[in-house]
Amino acid sequence: QVQVVESGGGLVQAGGSLRLSCTASGLAFDNFAMGWFRQAPGKEREGVACVSWSGSVTRYIESVKGRFTISRDNAKNTVYLQMNSLKPEDTAMYYCAADKIDWWLLPRYAYWGQGTQVTVTS
Repeated sequence: QVQVVESGGGLVQAGGSLRLSCTASGLAFDNFAMGWFRQAPGKEREGVACVSWSGSVTRYIESVKGRFTISRDNAKNTVYLQMNSLKPEDTAMYYCAADKIDWWLLPRYAYWGQGTQVTVTS
């Protein structure tokens, strides 16, 4: 049974930082592409960052480029999202997703976590 579990969300002031972690089990993690998505109330889910199975290719939504960094540690079955210079508009529920197919920033991944809330105050 595949499980995807996010952690690391919280409340932070604008300009601050958070690091989200996502651990996946029940799958061959180093064969899976991983993505981070977010959804704010009343808005559609959007892809924030993604990384290929090897970690060699990453992509970001324009609004987080230069502020967020996605990385993965295949030995720990974990993917991270380092978020710096946070803004109130980054407030959302953040979801981690996994799939053998490189969906990049499209929300078509097969496996999803329950999400972790990030709230940025001004």
